[in-house]
Amino acid sequence: MDLPRIQRPDLVREGGDRLSRIERLNIGAVRATFEPGPLDRAVRFCQRHIGAEWITTVTRNLLHVHGLERLPYLDPSKSYICASNHRSFFDLYVITGYLVKNGLPHRLVFPVRSDFFYDNPLGIVVNGLMSFLAMYPPIFRDRARAPLNLTGLDELAWMLQRGGTFLGMHPEGTRGKGDDPYEMLPAQPGIGRLIHRSGVAVLPVFVNGLLNDLPRQVTSNYDGTGVPVHIVFGKPLDYGELSTQRGSPRVYRAIAERTVATIAELGREERARRLQSSS
Repeated sequence: MDLPRIQRPDLVREGGDRLSRIERLNIGAVRATFEPGPLDRAVRFCQRHIGAEWITTVTRNLLHVHGLERLPYLDPSKSYICASNHRSFFDLYVITGYLVKNGLPHRLVFPVRSDFFYDNPLGIVVNGLMSFLAMYPPIFRDRARAPLNLTGLDELAWMLQRGGTFLGMHPEGTRGKGDDPYEMLPAQPGIGRLIHRSGVAVLPVFVNGLLNDLPRQVTSNYDGTGVPVHIVFGKPLDYGELSTQRGSPRVYRAIAERTVATIAELGREERARRLQSSS
């Protein structure tokens, strides 16, 4: 099925008065860096040579990676969606940091909650220092602005269709906080809509062992107290007939559920590998 070309939506214009002045400024500033030119090149350079460097350095002694041979050649002219489970604040940073250190040349993008990162003057500073502006677009939790999340998803679809983007997303939508790291939360249809509209390859991955305490995570990498961090990559997902059906809430939910189910399968593989390595 030939996918219709998506026009880039303008989140600032669509948001209008529903966005505060600082939100409009922050969104506009980050948005501008996706235009081809020196800003985009500078961000890509920093993500590749600074961001990935420190992330991999502070997890090097803990990291165990499996299934890398299942990934396709990551063509720089194409885009990809990396769909991961969500247990820590740093899941996608560690996953993509490892891939970047192993040759991934793409611009990294991770949707993020709007609170602080876009409604606070310091938000763009933290975004720049932590991820070199990978955290985009903002996801709004309040119901009055929920329609803007569709605008953000449409802009991500535009980026993906344009090529050169590596998008990290969590199909669960929010972080799992239960005691069982293998229990997945319900799939959110938004990622199904994005997968269907963009038509790009989806790479499933399961990660386990990361902490939500950054100083402790870094310290544990060096003092011998760290829990092993296992990453298991899967083959690109095949959605079969769902890819060719007309988009609908039912189709989007089915795509999202298949994505979560595949990540859960990788979780079972990770658990078996972890038990094997500890025996």
